[in-house]
Amino acid sequence: MFDRQEISRLEISVLPAGRRFAATLRILVKGEDVVAGAVGERGRGPFVADALPDAGPGPLWATGEARRVELGEPECSGGCCGFLTVVVQRLGGIVRWSDWEIPYGEVAPPTFHFEADRYDAELARVGVRPTGAAR
Repeated sequence: MFDRQEISRLEISVLPAGRRFAATLRILVKGEDVVAGAVGERGRGPFVADALPDAGPGPLWATGEARRVELGEPECSGGCCGFLTVVVQRLGGIVRWSDWEIPYGEVAPPTFHFEADRYDAELARVGVRPTGAAR
């Protein structure tokens, strides 16, 4: 269905809390920080508490139902310039991130396609189980 060159690699890490924000996730796709690229270096990614909830599936978990997920906001706040959001959906063996909404004046990332097994493994590595329960 997709050319191997179109498949992206997802890497997620946890950034510790700072002066302004609680702990957040850093999201790299193809080695690039997607959130910083779309909200600026001083913005933030998703809060760990929201992305890796104690109960139930986290927002990044991909299902057959397309869902809009907030991935971050610029330094001035999402209420001012807008949030970075993406539609996440599982399409068989592929997870697609598409239909980006971006803060005012920024450039939208392209559509990304991930191998579903690798995508699930990366989410599990940072704390989300396929059953939806966090570690």
